[in-house]
Amino acid sequence: MSSDRRAARERSVQAGLQGFCRDQGLGSPPVGEIVTAFLCQGLVGRASSTKGTYHSVLRHLGEVAQPQGAPRFAGSRAPAPYDARERAQLYSVASSQGRPWRRYSAMMLLTLGIGAGLRASELVAARGRDVTIDPAGVTLHVRGARRRVVTLRGDEAAALGELVGRKSDYLFHPEPATRSYPNFVNDFCRQLVAGPDVARLSTSRARSSYICDHLTSGTRLSTLLEATGLVEVESLARYARHVPSAPHSKAALRRQLASES
Repeated sequence: MSSDRRAARERSVQAGLQGFCRDQGLGSPPVGEIVTAFLCQGLVGRASSTKGTYHSVLRHLGEVAQPQGAPRFAGSRAPAPYDARERAQLYSVASSQGRPWRRYSAMMLLTLGIGAGLRASELVAARGRDVTIDPAGVTLHVRGARRRVVTLRGDEAAALGELVGRKSDYLFHPEPATRSYPNFVNDFCRQLVAGPDVARLSTSRARSSYICDHLTSGTRLSTLLEATGLVEVESLARYARHVPSAPHSKAALRRQLASES
């Protein structure tokens, strides 16, 4: 998350807490108790993960020390990774699209999603000149706020090498388009022709597949954080729930990351 977005989120959370205190006519009870009341009564109807985010932000800002008996809120679950059967279905769907440009873009989305873990905004920004192919392997220089270099492996590395060719323009949907449109990638996925019982293509599930594949194979957490653009190892907890062999708690993830150094 960029510093501007983080600051905006902190302002929004603080404003919500201040508004709750005004509405309730609260005096000056211990700050921790105010926050607990705000989370439980002021955010009625909000998702547990949202309440957890508010609590995390307020603790980071020093608005609250962990109160005794504070409620715990479950984080949002990451979308399930695609299994082997679903991946085969998706590649079949991509290769069977009627128009060449649609076949190409569907294959590119699969390759960069499952093979490099790109977010939708990163996928839209990727260009041919960002790909390096040499004897050492296939790498992608990811643009945007979380700039990084991702090394692809296996079938996805071979597929990207074949797809990119000599392209220097956009890798996904190189045809003229309004690339800043928020649902640009979602609309493309929704318009793919596929049977009713076939898995649907989405960048969030493709990214989850990439992360879970690496957790399953035992990739070092420090390497995985760098490759995914995640800042905190705790962010992997929502994906680790899909991987039986991975650490499932934030504390366990922190311990494993510390053991790598």
